[in-house]
Amino acid sequence: MPILPAEFATTVRRRLDRPLELSLVAPVYEEEGNLERLHARVCEIFGAKQDWELVLVDDGSRDRSPELIRELSRRDPRVFGVLFARNCGQTAATAAGIQFARGRLIATMDADMQNDPVDLPTMIGKLDANDAVVGYRLKRRDNFVRRVSSKLANSVRNRISGDTIRDTGCSLKVFRAEAIRAIPLFEGMHRFLPTLLRYHGFKVIEHPVSHHPRTAGKSKYGVLNRAWRAFKDLLAVRWMRTRLIRWPIAEVTRAE
Repeated sequence: MPILPAEFATTVRRRLDRPLELSLVAPVYEEEGNLERLHARVCEIFGAKQDWELVLVDDGSRDRSPELIRELSRRDPRVFGVLFARNCGQTAATAAGIQFARGRLIATMDADMQNDPVDLPTMIGKLDANDAVVGYRLKRRDNFVRRVSSKLANSVRNRISGDTIRDTGCSLKVFRAEAIRAIPLFEGMHRFLPTLLRYHGFKVIEHPVSHHPRTAGKSKYGVLNRAWRAFKDLLAVRWMRTRLIRWPIAEVTRAE
């Protein structure tokens, strides 16, 4: 994880001294039309059922998103806002949310309301002996070009990374906090979290989730503006796989 300035590292330590059951982490970039709806939907689903918080990480938005995050955190103590001074990318925002999260379980999701948090309780119930449950979208509510390019990209990623994840672009995921915090994150690595977890020996399963058309705001990703960068990130992931340290332990002994 990135190194935080001392004053914010202290905030992290203080928060972790007050653990709770679930943290929902949502990176935010110019989503002013979705934040109130996202908060209302999370409250509708979890309400008083579970000890939870919503961690909203603004990635240098130029619209009213920072203002809305401040307002939500004033109105609801379960909302915690982290505001970047400039745009740093989705991996950085996700990593910051994970660092500040107090939950024993950490769920990640986009703030655009295309993934529905209603799938999270079922995903949490599927954890059992696993370390992560990651979503895959059954019916993509995107245009034809985006669906085809995503399918092709997933195929290429799995072939090069040696993994079998069906939908690396689906942000709806649930992790055990100790598992996700054990993974070093670098720029662009948010797409490969399930693969990186598996590389490090953690158990990851997949679960089908719903997907909705975007009704507010604009997509920040196109087909061309991320293809080359994603491919370079993929090569970095493959390199990590070849450099993993594996311990050929035959036996462990200890005094009883």
